[in-house]
Amino acid sequence: MKVAFFGSPRFALSVLEQLTQDHEVALVVSQPDKPAGRGMKVSSPAVVEKARTLGLNVHQPARLKGNEAFAEELAKLELDVAITAAYGKILPASLLTIPAHGFINVHASLLPQYRGAAPIQWALIHGETETGVTIMQTAAGMDTGNIRHVKKLAIHDSDDAQSLFDKLALLGATALAEALDKLAAGNLPSSPQADEHASYAPMLTREDGQINWQASARAIFNRHRGVSLWPKSWTLWQDKTLKVPALELASDTPVNAAAGTVVDVHADGIDVAANPGVVRLSNVQPSGKAAMEARAFANGYGIKAGVCFD
Repeated sequence: MKVAFFGSPRFALSVLEQLTQDHEVALVVSQPDKPAGRGMKVSSPAVVEKARTLGLNVHQPARLKGNEAFAEELAKLELDVAITAAYGKILPASLLTIPAHGFINVHASLLPQYRGAAPIQWALIHGETETGVTIMQTAAGMDTGNIRHVKKLAIHDSDDAQSLFDKLALLGATALAEALDKLAAGNLPSSPQADEHASYAPMLTREDGQINWQASARAIFNRHRGVSLWPKSWTLWQDKTLKVPALELASDTPVNAAAGTVVDVHADGIDVAANPGVVRLSNVQPSGKAAMEARAFANGYGIKAGVCFD
């Protein structure tokens, strides 16, 4: 089929690569170049860089709403379907009916669960044991369109945001390929979402990384997995931010210590009481310092059993 692809970050690369193998990609649409990193060097989205190496036609419109020139160009392509995967902009309703089969979105959750911008992170934070990819018909509203195809994936304790992003990116490419084969054959199903079971996955904020010592050890561990890419786990030590790059679930068993209190310091790290259970800080980064092993931090800063984190 003749398709257009809308995507921006690395998550969308597997989908783009699969599309170029199976279909005619007439246009790739992505976010504009932006300054990034410490040097604020202007860089292109991962999808743009890949599309250029593949020799594809690339557009990076600053806005879509009211952009009649872009809508006219899209219409001239006489597309069979348009695909979105982590594009990052809301599509105006006026665009959705231009391709013959409309727009289809690759969403990294089992809709209607985790509608929104950060489904992978919030699935981890909430301790889900299963997720997947939903191929959805794009409609007005946030991830509310009809479900066209679904593929499921187990979540393991060893998964964090990065590993789950990588797995779901590959699964998304497979799911879309299957869906488009059925669409071309005229037998792709379409089912409305059960809105009463919807949940939401908003963009993370820095505050989402703060460790809540009053939560259970399991909940702290799950949140750590979900924020591992950004904003990462952190707590307060003497009124200063202490980043926690590496954190483990040490025990689910209650201990006789207030939440946030250090219960042990040993070669593997600093054990801290939760509510209930114990988490182990194995690597930390004090404000203005480089990351270090938690035991070295404990030795240098006088951390011992009975000390409390905020």
